[in-house]
Amino acid sequence: MDVTGSEELRDFLDSWQNDPLHIKKSFTEYMDFLAAHSNISFTFKARPGVSYSLRARHSVQTQRVLFVLLDVVDDEPASRWLSVCFYDDMVTDPADKGDFVPGGLMGEDARCFNLEDDDAVMRDYIKARLAEAARKASKE
Repeated sequence: MDVTGSEELRDFLDSWQNDPLHIKKSFTEYMDFLAAHSNISFTFKARPGVSYSLRARHSVQTQRVLFVLLDVVDDEPASRWLSVCFYDDMVTDPADKGDFVPGGLMGEDARCFNLEDDDAVMRDYIKARLAEAARKASKE
């Protein structure tokens, strides 16, 4: 897996011991799911007390620097939650579970999905959006 900031990512995951909401499992599952796709690279940025962000980009993307932002929100480290944001035109939201965020991703409209606890239905719904965005990014 090609990760800019891989040491920081490893340190973050190793230090993340308290996880009552089981968000770490979802974060690593999504990361592994994306890593299984060809030609995807990652950038990790740690901002303790704010968020830990993993950005995924497909090698053919020329117009955008990412296709998804996996953001572990760290405003309360004992109860971190996950915000998964896509460019709005890269995913559908048939069950209307996402939040539309005008200009919310690199200045473009975004669709963000929050995972605030161990909700299997929401976890799978987000994973389907990840697959959709990865497909679209490979054709961008």
